[in-house]
Amino acid sequence: MAIVVLAVASLIALTTLLHYEVLSRVDALLPGLRMPRRSRLLVVMFAVFLAHAAQIALYGFTLYGLQRGGLGHLTASGRADLGASLYFSAETFTSLGFGDLVPVGPLRLLAGVEALNGLVLIGWSASYAYLAMERFWREGRPPPGEG
Repeated sequence: MAIVVLAVASLIALTTLLHYEVLSRVDALLPGLRMPRRSRLLVVMFAVFLAHAAQIALYGFTLYGLQRGGLGHLTASGRADLGASLYFSAETFTSLGFGDLVPVGPLRLLAGVEALNGLVLIGWSASYAYLAMERFWREGRPPPGEG
């Protein structure tokens, strides 16, 4: 169980740092892009999507490794399967939760934390996208009272 707790703590730190770095680099990149404002919003959305895909992959590969290490398994497969681990990670991170795969053993902690971590990071992405849209909409408009 200690290995799973260490893995969970590491994943929270890694995914948070990854998300911070992606958003800060996108934020620095956006003002210099010579493209319509709505296209810059697409850059934001693709960057956020790729960040989440990388975070899901981190959880999926960790889940796979922990299964290989004998620290639990996913029902329906009963064995370590990378595809099933990535699929389970995607449905857990997004809180979709079909329920066709269920973690057994200490991996349940990983699944619970991944759902919470995904919720927080997706909320952070939504907040950033909203702020970016507001900034793009204000560009080129006169300040209030001058129009």
